[in-house]
Amino acid sequence: MTGSHRVAAALDLVPVVLLAGIAGAGSFTHIRDTAARHGQHGPMSWAIAVSVDLTCVMAARERQRDRRLAIAVRRLSWPALVLAGGVLLSLAANLAQAQPTAWGQVMAATPCAAFLVAVSMLERRAGQHASAARSAVPGQDGPSPPVPGQDETLLALARRAAVKYQAEHGQPITRDALRTRLGISNQAASDLLRQIRTGQQAT
Repeated sequence: MTGSHRVAAALDLVPVVLLAGIAGAGSFTHIRDTAARHGQHGPMSWAIAVSVDLTCVMAARERQRDRRLAIAVRRLSWPALVLAGGVLLSLAANLAQAQPTAWGQVMAATPCAAFLVAVSMLERRAGQHASAARSAVPGQDGPSPPVPGQDETLLALARRAAVKYQAEHGQPITRDALRTRLGISNQAASDLLRQIRTGQQAT
């Protein structure tokens, strides 16, 4: 990436990061005040507010990680449910601080909605960057997963799956079994299986 492209990418990212920071601060304040109003005073109210906002960010990052590793998950995955729960909790706290008017509720809900939009934008861009990096690798097209040998996390998951399969069935794991357990492509499963067997021979 050239210097001009880096500057353009940074300028493109700045508004989204600022939006996330400002919206997160607004949502944080509402959650903290709601917690304090209901008996959670001092550091505890701050801890609750931080926990809710960071849970949303963590869940969004976990969803992006699943896509980066090409892990097959259901649409209503655990990270998706956690993200939805965090957003609903934040929204409820924001509305609890609102004036009892329609515009009061809209204004109070705005930080939560803006924070969710910013997090989703950052998640989307991270996914696009990962897809662009994969497409730059020869022999990889579209949404195929990254080269397994370049991802130690996926290799570690494959090794654990192989050990568990050996203990359950009394024989080495097959390519199809590995593919099913990790939700990856045939090629990725073959590459991982080859690395696992090479490591076993080396030991």
